[in-house]
Amino acid sequence: MPPQPHTTHPLTTNWQFHRLGNPPTKWHPVPHLPSDIHTELINSSLLSHPFLDLNELATSWVADQTWIYRLTFPTPAHNPDAVIDLVFEGLVTFATITLNGRVIKQTDNMFVCWRVNINDFVAGEEENILEITFDNARERGLRLVKDHPEHEFIVHQTEVSRGPVRKAQYHWGWDWGPTLMTYGLWRPVRIEVYESRIGEVAVKYNVDLSEGGEEPEVEIGLWVEIVGRAGWAEVEVGFEGRTMVAFTGEQGKLIKNGEHPETWEYSASMVRLEGAKLWWPRGYGGQNLYDVRVRIFDAEGGTVLAEHNQRVGFRKAELVQERDGYGQSFYFRVNDIDVFALARTGSLPTPSCHKLPPIGTGIGYRMRLRTDFMFACASYPTYLEFLKSIEMETRQNVTRLRSHPSIVLWCGSNEDYQIQERYQLDNNRSDNDPESWLKSSFPARYIYEELLPRIVREESPCPNTLLYHPCSPFGTGASTTLEVDPTVGDIHQWNFWHGEAKPFQCLPEMGGRFVSEFGMEAYPHFETVQRFVTDPKELYPGSKTLDFHNKAIGYERRLMAYLGENYRLVYDIKGFIHLTQILQADSMATAYKSWRRAWQTQGGKGRNCGGVLVWQLNDCWPTISWAVVDYYGIKKPAWYAMKRALAPIAVGVSRAFWDWTMRPADNLWKRHTGHVDPTLSTKKVVYDVWVSSDGTTHPNKENIEATVRTRFISVATGKDILFDIPESKTVSIKPNGVTDISLSSELNWGGKQEEPIVIYVSLWINNEKVSSDCSWPDPIKYLDLSERGLRLEYPAENEVTIRTTKPVKGFVFSEKEGVKLRDNGFDVVPGEIVTVQVEGIKVRELEWTFVGQGQ
Repeated sequence: MPPQPHTTHPLTTNWQFHRLGNPPTKWHPVPHLPSDIHTELINSSLLSHPFLDLNELATSWVADQTWIYRLTFPTPAHNPDAVIDLVFEGLVTFATITLNGRVIKQTDNMFVCWRVNINDFVAGEEENILEITFDNARERGLRLVKDHPEHEFIVHQTEVSRGPVRKAQYHWGWDWGPTLMTYGLWRPVRIEVYESRIGEVAVKYNVDLSEGGEEPEVEIGLWVEIVGRAGWAEVEVGFEGRTMVAFTGEQGKLIKNGEHPETWEYSASMVRLEGAKLWWPRGYGGQNLYDVRVRIFDAEGGTVLAEHNQRVGFRKAELVQERDGYGQSFYFRVNDIDVFALARTGSLPTPSCHKLPPIGTGIGYRMRLRTDFMFACASYPTYLEFLKSIEMETRQNVTRLRSHPSIVLWCGSNEDYQIQERYQLDNNRSDNDPESWLKSSFPARYIYEELLPRIVREESPCPNTLLYHPCSPFGTGASTTLEVDPTVGDIHQWNFWHGEAKPFQCLPEMGGRFVSEFGMEAYPHFETVQRFVTDPKELYPGSKTLDFHNKAIGYERRLMAYLGENYRLVYDIKGFIHLTQILQADSMATAYKSWRRAWQTQGGKGRNCGGVLVWQLNDCWPTISWAVVDYYGIKKPAWYAMKRALAPIAVGVSRAFWDWTMRPADNLWKRHTGHVDPTLSTKKVVYDVWVSSDGTTHPNKENIEATVRTRFISVATGKDILFDIPESKTVSIKPNGVTDISLSSELNWGGKQEEPIVIYVSLWINNEKVSSDCSWPDPIKYLDLSERGLRLEYPAENEVTIRTTKPVKGFVFSEKEGVKLRDNGFDVVPGEIVTVQVEGIKVRELEWTFVGQGQ
């Protein structure tokens, strides 16, 4: 009989589900996997969509039930010596699996792939009945808490039962998402039949750039795990259809015996990859990927028993943490090039809650998980069963994702050292014995500083390809993470919005070595709000429904405080939405352009800020949150503000902030006071102008010659003041750094009448404007922004131009799903034409507004 090749049989259709009860409910169809119980209940008209109105409150009963999934399938054809495995890529979470009435597996970790040999359980030529019973995760979590009184379960973001359960932690609810405790099969299920199969494949490589030449030296090798007996193996590494390296050899050595089937390994020593093309972050070069094909053959060599294909990119990555003039650096170096990490190359997404059917025609979301390990905002336990589960979870996921070159750093947890600090749990940094950490009041230190980094090291294809960081934020482990330490490590800057709730104008002084989390809330566009608020009477700011869809603690007083400080309040729903969006856009622009400015290296002190990641990129449901892209994929104005601030070459302007509500204490005034001069922003205009460049557009890494033009424009008249023509400077822009143009320059009124002005700067290269920026006097609410003389023209079917006779603040097109705009949420000044390309809507149908339109 010929050997049995490895075959895969997906089990993704024709499932059924029901609720276990007395009496049990009838079976309902599950059209396709992945699946969660909320989705199937909605599709079967048994549950109102929890994203609408207050419906989330009516779904809590789902979490308290026991749910069963069932599938009937035939036994696949196979040789007598073949192995038949059932593979469950992801089950949520406590599941008892039976096949033909017999228990074959019990699971307790959502993030683990489970493989079960079923040779002794299949029913011959008859149909097989597979059932998966999902237990109540909240109840099981509470039981585990009770079973382990030796550990103090401290949990932020809802209730304590999530701590000991390896299930998506946001299912318990978070400050950006609903509480939807779901169950189901969140990844595919399949049958595999084989005599031999390929298990793990590790592509080992080393990148040597020490010679400094244009062509890097790259050496690669392979390690292949073969489950079952094979004759020999063949490996090919190709690029753009050409085979670059080929390995062949006999099966290798036995590494596991006494199991069914046995496991062997095959390895190939390192060889040079000629003409290697490196993988680069976006903008710095190509995302070059190599195709790796592994095949194993029978002893005679005529039959391919199994084949494995994957793609891998080769790159060198470092996390630079060195002493410098600011403290200790924290930035990334990829292929020996310093890279400022920003929203264009990385940001912080929220995990999508479920594969729930979208409201209306929305895009919906499948479950997506961050590359961080799944620990957040809690003091996690370390009892033996928990640690074993974590180790299995970690090894599987590191091996699954280690070949992705875009994953540069694995982060052990999120804000867990803030939990340690807040509750004064043990963290003796002079204690270097991991075993003693397990006996402390903060035993999770063992997870983040011993278990996880060890596994990353062991499973990494070669040194320095995968970096590890214990927590975000972490500092040195001994430095404070609650009170931001700007001299070391990454920081979460929540003295903006949370904490002290400082004005967004203070953000330039609130940075750190790497800002890995900060944000400002804003409403989504009105079209999105209409899709989850079905009662027109609830379409007003602060309605019960809109309040319910915002899960952030104390959000209303924080948002209203920021709005009231800066803008003339508007209470119609569209006007209010617009103001929140401009607040968010102004905050993001201020943060990104000023913190990016700290990437400069002048004076030899080092790179003060190595990156900025916004919280948050997207929404997991229709809501009011910190997201810059809503649930339907519709961009808020802040997204465009960030895009402009983070262009490869961007000019920036800022002015000194004179607080109009508080005079800080000084030698004369010994405490803060409200006796302030509200005219300072008009009469004492002190400004900076600079150019940031990431180096990606500099030929041969040379300086670029450019011109920076600065205008001072009257808010009231729209005319240039003090200068008849723009102030113009020729500059030489340095690559991968910051070029200062004007530092602490004070506007000299020369006896002329002081008045509110807009500072407008533009950057010109080869007579083309490539970037611009505006600085307005604070606060905007003091300005008369009526009668701006705004004019829109439509030169083409997909194009609109905007011009004005007086400065316009916060011009926004109202976006909706399916509409794509080249730009949005911008300022307009006299003499400058803004052109926007439009897709997905007739350009004249676009609605628009700006700050002060209704004045």
